[in-house]
Amino acid sequence: MARDVYKFCIPVFILCVLFFILSCPLLAVICLLLASFICYFFRNPKREIPPGNNLVVSPADGKVVKILELPDGATTISIFLNIFNVHVNRSPISGRLEQLEYKRGKFKVAFDEEASKVNEQNILTISGENSTVVVRQIAGLIARRVICWKKPGDSLDRGELIGLIRFGSRVDVTVPERVRIQVKIGDRVRGGSSILGEYA
Repeated sequence: MARDVYKFCIPVFILCVLFFILSCPLLAVICLLLASFICYFFRNPKREIPPGNNLVVSPADGKVVKILELPDGATTISIFLNIFNVHVNRSPISGRLEQLEYKRGKFKVAFDEEASKVNEQNILTISGENSTVVVRQIAGLIARRVICWKKPGDSLDRGELIGLIRFGSRVDVTVPERVRIQVKIGDRVRGGSSILGEYA
């Protein structure tokens, strides 16, 4: 499980015990179910990272909702995470975290196209051996906290954990022109193990 689970789960579990002691079984069961869901939400399953130096893997679990070619030839792939998806985020390439920018914003529903532009987000610029990739952790209507566990200057391995978005969200990854995209809109992807593209 992701380390953030404890600050949410422990207080709910304590309430569960207190309600049980106070002979309030219904409230105790509700708290137990809530604690179980919190543990489920913050799960961090082991992933097999595909080998190969030229691969770009998905930074998140979810559904590809948009693939946009930018004027400079780069491509942005948008992945929507519903509340039942794994919410830890991973580095799409091996490299160095060159820049981490936090941007305040709104909390539109994450599948809205405007979310990438106006919602609260972390913008991570990762420079690898072959090129530079930009990852955006974007908050949604319910997810109002984007968390990055890394700092500028850190070295990252492809598929390494980099952060978390709480309770429903969106992750955008922008790759350079020479990356051949291997996913399409509607595809389900898994963070760290699904290949989004390959350097030509």
